[in-house]
Amino acid sequence: MAEKQALVDTLRQDKYLNVLESYPQVTWIRGQGVIHSADPVTVAVGNEIYQAPRLVVTTGAHPWIPAIPGLNETPYWTSTEALAADTLPHDLLVIGASAVGLEIGQLYQRLGSRVTVLEGLDRIVPLEDDAVSIALLDYLQNEGMAVHPSVQIRLVAFDHGNFAVEAIVDGHTRTFAADRVLVATGRRPNTEGLGLQDVGVGLDHRGGIVVNERMQTAVPTIYAAGDVTGQAMFVYVAAETGSIAATNALGLGTRALDLTALPKVTFTDPQVASVGLTDSGAEAAGLDCTCSTLPLAYVPRALANRDTRGFIKLVVEQETERVVGMHVVAADAGEIIQVGTMAVKYEMTLEDLTGLFFPYLTMVEGVKLAAITFHKDVSKLSCCAGS
Repeated sequence: MAEKQALVDTLRQDKYLNVLESYPQVTWIRGQGVIHSADPVTVAVGNEIYQAPRLVVTTGAHPWIPAIPGLNETPYWTSTEALAADTLPHDLLVIGASAVGLEIGQLYQRLGSRVTVLEGLDRIVPLEDDAVSIALLDYLQNEGMAVHPSVQIRLVAFDHGNFAVEAIVDGHTRTFAADRVLVATGRRPNTEGLGLQDVGVGLDHRGGIVVNERMQTAVPTIYAAGDVTGQAMFVYVAAETGSIAATNALGLGTRALDLTALPKVTFTDPQVASVGLTDSGAEAAGLDCTCSTLPLAYVPRALANRDTRGFIKLVVEQETERVVGMHVVAADAGEIIQVGTMAVKYEMTLEDLTGLFFPYLTMVEGVKLAAITFHKDVSKLSCCAGS
């Protein structure tokens, strides 16, 4: 934890504070800003008033805590506390089985805690492809993590340093004991107290600022970017939306956000990465698609690594053989997915993929092999075989 904090402090100084100082035309003021109700480009910070032709709101998000009876009366963890702890819990109970809950849960499992994960939906990483959820669940359970989907938590109690979480599991009431509880149920935008609605800025049902593709709100002089908009809470999306909002607000061009080919990575081991449509998503979009899944046992690099956990799955439009989605479970899934991102973004076909050179004995070679599987049996191909 000390090494982690040292790295965070270094990056905060080098990549944020020092960067700000390198731009003398940028003034940083610490304080709570409130938009003036009579003038949407006037912001008050304490007794100081600031005005500008345009305003960009980038106030981020905070962990969301569900309304579970008793929970607010306990010293529960969010990801912030879990990543700053200096003692190891014997039993850690995680509420939520999306990226944050599973990443931190597996971290503590490997450090020596006994970890139990409770998820209200019927599968873990519920926004991923069904096959991804099934595979990752199997790997985590084999590692010793107890994972319970379709759980209804009834109450949380805390007494003398111990948590008791009562939940309905498989139709039966169970009580889970733990010395720490991590709540990892998502995040909500930081919009409270800014005066946004007083000037006509629309908020969605989760408090996120409603923007168009140019990151402009209902008030033409106000833009928003990053997690405060409630869409795709990834640091690389925040960076892109910040650039779009600044460009448009300053009148330096007209840019629009396109999330069609947005890659996502969950940093468990193995990792999970995806881009584009799932097979069910393609069906819902009215596309006639077909899928092929290549187990990593057919990827030479995975064999050399002695780690064949996972697969590469391609979702392809039937008629055109255009790649519309890719889903990866692998130790290096986050490194592999960018090929899928480019394939979806630039509407590449299976022939486009199989016609590319992929270096032998790399994990990304598995993408070409996955494309080949649509027309050939890869088990009957030699190493480095062409399409």
